[in-house]
This record gives sequence, C-alpha cells and structure tokens, in this order.
Amino acid sequence: MKKVIFGLLLIAMIGYAFYEYNSSQSDTTVTSKKTPVISSNTDIEIEETNEVGIRRGNIAPNFTLETLEGEVLSLSDFKGKKVFINFWATWCPPCRAEMPDIQKFSEDEDVLVLAINLTHTEDSLLTVDNFIQEKGFDFPVLVDENGEVAELFRVQAYPTSYMIDTSGRIQFVALGAMNYDLMVKEYKKLK
Repeated sequence: MKKVIFGLLLIAMIGYAFYEYNSSQSDTTVTSKKTPVISSNTDIEIEETNEVGIRRGNIAPNFTLETLEGEVLSLSDFKGKKVFINFWATWCPPCRAEMPDIQKFSEDEDVLVLAINLTHTEDSLLTVDNFIQEKGFDFPVLVDENGEVAELFRVQAYPTSYMIDTSGRIQFVALGAMNYDLMVKEYKKLK
C-alpha cells in the first residue's frame, strides 16, 4: 500500500515539475530532448549570504550519514572542496540513468560526490548495495535511512542534485536527471 501511495505521489510530483517547466522557461535548463532538468538559473547573479539554507547562495545545511561501508561522513568535513550531492534511489529510472555520468564526473573532475540514497524508500539496503556493486560505482554512497537529510534539503523530486563551492555555498540545484555535460558546465562555475 505504501508503494502505491508513494508511486502516486511521485507521479504527481513529476507532473507538477513538468507543469512548472512548461510555464516558466526562464527558470529551466534542458539537458536533452527527453529529460528536462528544472534548475536554478545560473545565469542570474546570486546573493551570497551566511544564511544556512537550500537556495543558491546559502550555506548548505550540514548533515552526518553513514556510507554503505559504515564510514561516518559529515558535509562539514569537506569545507574547502567542491561537492556534488545527489539524492537518488534504485527504483528511480532517471536516477539510475544518470549514475554512469556521475561516476565519469567524479573521475574526471576534482569534485567529491556524495550520493545520498533515499534508503527509507528502498526495499532493503541490500538492494542498494547490490546495485552499486553490480555497476562498479566507487563514489561514496550515503544511507539516509529515515529520510532526515532528504527532508532537510526538502527533496521532492528524484533525483535532486546540489553543487556546493569551496566555501560551502550552494551554487546550483537541479531537480531531475543531469547529464555529464551539464555537470561539467556547472562545475566549472564553482569557486
């Protein structure tokens, strides 16, 4: 029953995202003809603040999660590094589709990828681990068992990605799958 309700909710969110995409071309970026990415308009200057939040220019909220291997990581541990946070799930086709591009991005650029699995929506942690092992991804996969970090970042669409600069500020937000070219384009804008 939970899966049916969750599926209906997911369909409603995707429908809303497409509505917003079609009604607001100035706030969107399209990475391919098939998969729209609703993102912060990075051509508009942003006001950098010392406020903690999830908007461009805000300092990203800190969190602490365990990796699949049991290592405890906090976002604050990586201040001074460029960080790509990606919220994803194994049952999400766009999430699965962008993972090879995230792997390539993590190999080609000096960026730390933190792939936060929405574990509270998965069948089991074993499903997540098997997927990562089978595909050979080697970036850190963090386990959000209770959905607390997803809630902290107000994740409503899957996948959702954040690019954070070396000062810990959010510089780019994408709701939907990204491709490698868009990842690199936005990465190059980070300080």
